[in-house]
Amino acid sequence: MIQIGVVGAGAMGSGIAQVAAQNGHSVILSDTQEGALEKSKSKLNKVMTRLIEKGKVTADEAEAIQGRIHYTTSLTDMASCGLVIEAIIERIDIKKTVFQTLEGLVSEECILASNTSSLSIAAIAASVQKAERVVGIHFFNPAPLMPLVEIIPAVQTSEQTLAAARSLIDSWKKVTVVAKDTPGFIVNRVARPFYGEALRMYEEGFADFASIDWAMKEIGGFRMGPFELMDFIGNDVNYAVTESVFAAFYFDGRYKPSFTQKRHSEAGWYGRKSGRGYYDYAEGAVKPEPSISKEMGEAICWRILVMLINEAADALNLNIASAKDIDLAMTKGVNYPKGLLAWANEKGLGHVVETLDRLHSEYLEERYRCSPLLRKIVRDNEQFEL
Repeated sequence: MIQIGVVGAGAMGSGIAQVAAQNGHSVILSDTQEGALEKSKSKLNKVMTRLIEKGKVTADEAEAIQGRIHYTTSLTDMASCGLVIEAIIERIDIKKTVFQTLEGLVSEECILASNTSSLSIAAIAASVQKAERVVGIHFFNPAPLMPLVEIIPAVQTSEQTLAAARSLIDSWKKVTVVAKDTPGFIVNRVARPFYGEALRMYEEGFADFASIDWAMKEIGGFRMGPFELMDFIGNDVNYAVTESVFAAFYFDGRYKPSFTQKRHSEAGWYGRKSGRGYYDYAEGAVKPEPSISKEMGEAICWRILVMLINEAADALNLNIASAKDIDLAMTKGVNYPKGLLAWANEKGLGHVVETLDRLHSEYLEERYRCSPLLRKIVRDNEQFEL
C-alpha cells in the first residue's frame, strides 16, 4: 500500500490525511507551522474520541489510524510517497514552488496532485519537468464526511496518472467524477447562481434574506438557503471565489459578483465565524421570519433553479463533464436534493427555456442567456440522458 503525502495541515489537509489513514495508508502530513501540526493532531484526537463514543471505530482502530499519520515541517520526508496531495493557500505562485520542490524529492512514479478548488491544473503542471504526473484531486470540506471528489486532469496529465488517481480515491470509498480543467470545475461553477441569483433578487427588493432562504428550503428542498450557506462558508471566502471565477471566465456576466456581498465582506460581516453576516449570530439574537406567500416562494425557487439548470446544461454543452457526473457532483458534493439535469427533465425543458427567455427579454443581460444545448434538446423533443 503506497504512502500518501499531504502538504498543508489546515482543515482540508488534515481531513484528507485522516481519510487516507482510515483506509490503511501511512501518511506524511507536512506544514511549515509547527502550531498547525499540533492543532491538526489535537483535532484528530477529538474526532477519534467521538467516533469511539459513537461506536464507529474501536479504541484500537482509532489508535492505529492516529499512528499512521506522521507530522513534519519538512517536505523532504515526502521522499518515499507514491502520491502527494497539496492542500495549501489558493495562490498559484506558492503552489508552483511547492510542486517544484516536491519534484526534486519524490520518485518519478509519484503522482503530484492539487486540492485546489478553482485554479488551473495545467498551470500548476507546467511548473514541473514531468507534467504528465500532475492531476487535480479536489475534496470537499469536511473531507472525511463529504463523499464527492472531483478528479481533474490537466491537458498534460497522462491517462495512466488519471486512471491511477481515480482508482485510488475510489478505493477510499469516495464518489469520484472527472471534470475538465476549467474555472470552478463542476461544483463551484454550476453552483454560482445559487448565490448570485438570490443576491440579485434581494437587491431588487423582491424578497429579504429570510424569505429567500425559506423558499429554497421549504419549496426547493435544499438543506440550507443561499444566505445561510454564504454565512456558513464565510462571505469573505465566498466573495473571493466569486470574483476569481468572474475573472477566470473573462468577465462573463453570468458570474458577475454582487455589491451586497462585497459590502458585507468589507464590513467584516463574514457570517457565523464573525458573529454577523446576513444574519446576526450574537447570543440572544432573534432570527427574522420569512414574510412571503407560498406562490411568491415558488417564484423565487424557480428563478434560482432555472439558473442552476442552465449552468449545468452549459457545463454539459462544453464537455466539462458527463451528464451523469454533473448530477452526481451536485447531489454528492453540495447535497442538492436532486441532480439538476434530472430536475430539468422532471420540470419540463420547454418551461426552463421559456423562463430563461422571459428573464433575458426583461433584463437584456447575458447572465440570462439560454444554453444552446437546452434549445437543441427542446427543439428535438428530447431529454437529458442520465
